[in-house]
Amino acid sequence: MTAPSKIAVIGAGLMGSAITTRLLDTGNTVAVFDLDEAKVAALVEKGASAAGSVADAVRLSEFVILSLNHASIVRAVVFGEGGVTAAAAPTKLLIDMSSIDPADTAEMAKRLADETGMKWVDCPLSGGVPGALSGRLTVMAGGEAKDFDRARQVMGHLCANYSLMGPNGAGQTVKLINQLFCAVIFQAVAEAVKVAEAGGVDPKAIPAALKGGRADSSIMQEFMAKFAARDFAPTGRIDNMLKDLDSLQAFALKMKTPLPMTGQVVEIHRLLCAAGLGSRDSAEMMRLLDGFGSLDEAGTR
Repeated sequence: MTAPSKIAVIGAGLMGSAITTRLLDTGNTVAVFDLDEAKVAALVEKGASAAGSVADAVRLSEFVILSLNHASIVRAVVFGEGGVTAAAAPTKLLIDMSSIDPADTAEMAKRLADETGMKWVDCPLSGGVPGALSGRLTVMAGGEAKDFDRARQVMGHLCANYSLMGPNGAGQTVKLINQLFCAVIFQAVAEAVKVAEAGGVDPKAIPAALKGGRADSSIMQEFMAKFAARDFAPTGRIDNMLKDLDSLQAFALKMKTPLPMTGQVVEIHRLLCAAGLGSRDSAEMMRLLDGFGSLDEAGTR
């Protein structure tokens, strides 16, 4: 059983809120900071404390979790005025659960350690909100082995699969690979739904029929019925996936690595964002295949 800890969570979006909720449910003390006061207030009702600044949250905690959207935001939160470095100490550990560029991660981790002695473990995740709430996340980590082991005190509440992939930045590289698989399979699931419908087959019956075969995947099992029902309830954001895919393409370009199939899926995500659906769930892929005819009142037309 993982012991309870004093934890700061910076970022109370979909994932940050789910992470905080799970940590509270498993007996931890959590201080939360986000610019959106309503999101913080919702977590305070669940037992979190509201921090007045990033630095205040860090002062109250032994572990600092970041759940943020972009490397530029992570950099500002860590090194900006009133940020992590204002209250950093070698006794504290930063756990970055954001999905950001591997090179940025390695550079910032080195800078934080050089300036404050505080260590950094990059811990991008897979499993989304449901995985966080159930403590079943998959986390691919980058950092020193001793820091990875220390972070297990927190990750034990959140993860079913927690793997050290190499030094700082390695976790983010594996997250890019994870997003490659997810984006391509999401698109395949959406197209498979349309083929099933065209052929008079109930797409909701497909996951059970293919379970255990080579085409099986957790995404098909979890999302095919959701896509078939045009269930657009949020489990993630298309624009967040596009951000990760853009990072993947930039990394591949730098390494001169061809990604022909990924390139097509990236442009599908970009098209969905251009249609005003970036803040919504991956099930919105069905709208594209439906010819955008099923846009509801929350859409752009």
